[in-house]
Amino acid sequence: MSIVSVADARNHLSDVIDRSKNEAVFIERRGQRAAVVVSPEQYERMLEALEDADDVVAFDEAMAEEGPNVPWAQVKADLGWK
Repeated sequence: MSIVSVADARNHLSDVIDRSKNEAVFIERRGQRAAVVVSPEQYERMLEALEDADDVVAFDEAMAEEGPNVPWAQVKADLGWK
């Protein structure tokens, strides 16, 4: 993880982008984090992880719902599967 000021990021944007290939680069404005630069690959991994976490939450919520269970054989029949 690196930290640079907005002014340094502006003056050395190519360097910030190059560094983001190996680590997250935090950009600070007045001592407060204002942005993060990450590689496209890292960004995609983070999105996938968030989607996986959302899927787990949705599954847990579905499993907690009250109501009758539908047997797998019935689901396949309803979908026209054999």
